[in-house]
Amino acid sequence: MSQGITRPFVAVSGGVDSLLALCLLREQGTRPEALHGFFLPPGERESALREELARICSRLDVPLHTFDFSRDFEHRIITPFLQDYARGVTPNPCALCNRRIKFGLLLDTAMGLGGDILATGHYARLHSGPALYRGLDPGKEQSYFLSLLTREQLARAAFPLGDWRKEEARKALQARVGPPPAAEESQEVCFIPDNDYRRFVRERAKGLPGPGPIRDSAGRRLGQHSGLYCYTLGQRRGLGIPYGEPLYVLRKDMENNTLVVGTKDEFGSSGCSVREMNILLQPREWPGKVYVQGNYRQTPCEAEVSLCNDLAEVRFFRPSPPPTPGQVMAFYSEDGRVLGGGIISG
Repeated sequence: MSQGITRPFVAVSGGVDSLLALCLLREQGTRPEALHGFFLPPGERESALREELARICSRLDVPLHTFDFSRDFEHRIITPFLQDYARGVTPNPCALCNRRIKFGLLLDTAMGLGGDILATGHYARLHSGPALYRGLDPGKEQSYFLSLLTREQLARAAFPLGDWRKEEARKALQARVGPPPAAEESQEVCFIPDNDYRRFVRERAKGLPGPGPIRDSAGRRLGQHSGLYCYTLGQRRGLGIPYGEPLYVLRKDMENNTLVVGTKDEFGSSGCSVREMNILLQPREWPGKVYVQGNYRQTPCEAEVSLCNDLAEVRFFRPSPPPTPGQVMAFYSEDGRVLGGGIISG
């Protein structure tokens, strides 16, 4: 990894993964520098974290650069997040953050400081090309969240933990610098600390539709929803409708402010459309078998894919849960190479 790298920067959050990435690059013979960005307005907690990072970097003889990116984060991530919920889709802010902030703003900052590579603690692998592959830890690998990165961004990226497993990483960092200053990473949205996205959206978003009817696919009214932004496609719990069998959210009728629900027999989907395709391998080189993944926890399934410019039509070989508009769809080869990624539109 160090071959050809003259001045690598590492985006450090204070957690296990990014700090171990910093240590590994240092041990590979490079002279890395640490880059820490505040994505929310810094307060006492953030200042204390910065001091702990400075202490660790001093021990490692690594320069630490800190910047307040909170205004840019608000503009590039939080505002679009709220706008998407207001129009009835469910965004994926983590994937957009990787493209717009970590390998957008942070990468630009690193290069402005004279760097040529930005490394992160993501569990994904990069081969020459650049070619993005799944990380080796099946329970932690994060290539799905990186599928919107462009080839140009990947050419300036490094993922030292691609061959590691999370438990090994914890032990390795403990042996090098002790416990990390930041708490274990959350699986939820970082800018909603209590994980109550409904309250966050209700308090911050403008133009939210209010309560409206819940109807079945035949148009019969079954109840009342509390706002379409509170629901996602495929949701079963929390509908508050007494019924003889479980009901699922089938779609949101934004024009009529109506939530449409149905039984499991009505739940399957034969495919979807994907917009804003980010192509990482030329379509003529795509393999015969393509696998798609519509959310982080989903098991990839084989599908037929038709590409036209920045649009993709996906047809599943067997009925699947309906993909959620606004989420990322990642495209893979059988051996785990990321072929591209885009935003599900319906």
